[in-house]
Amino acid sequence: MNFLAHIYLSGASDLLRIGNFMADSVRGSQYKNLPQELQKGILLHRFIDSFTDTHPLYRQSKHRLHAKYGHYSGVIMDIFYDHFLAKNWNRYSATSLEEYAADFYALLKEKLSWLTEKAQHMVPYMIARNWLVSYASLDGLEKILFQMDLRTQQRVQMHEAIIELKEFYSEFENEFFAFFDELELACREKREILNQQFSNASA
Repeated sequence: MNFLAHIYLSGASDLLRIGNFMADSVRGSQYKNLPQELQKGILLHRFIDSFTDTHPLYRQSKHRLHAKYGHYSGVIMDIFYDHFLAKNWNRYSATSLEEYAADFYALLKEKLSWLTEKAQHMVPYMIARNWLVSYASLDGLEKILFQMDLRTQQRVQMHEAIIELKEFYSEFENEFFAFFDELELACREKREILNQQFSNASA
């Protein structure tokens, strides 16, 4: 899962969403020095990654890309699945994607000091290029993949994965729907567990 899914699956808590957003730049147990809601977001992010990487539907999707893109097939699939979430956003949220994205960008600006240095550096590019909304169109998706190419020194030409996406579009989308329903339920349960664990620890 990429940025949009991680943010959406965090629920309504602002700091939990911030923690989830910046989790990739927090190593090991460094999160334990942060406020509880940020800690929950980081732990939820790690749960989502683990759930996703081991799920048979996600692995089935990723397998179509592995021969050509190798290690980067997972990176590409995370972006593809964010595309299907963005494209079908109305199925998951009563708030428009444009409004949801604008609200989150405003939150990032407000809470910028809470972010890791790496996440802070990324925020201006994310907002300027409107990544969260760009996922919804194939043109926007290709631009995001091209930007990923530049960040990885064009090792595997990730932007070419648009070819596979178009070829297996229905298969990818159907796998996403089935997978994401399970993931959304699992994340609701995980948030409840984290709330209980932190509540018990504070008692």
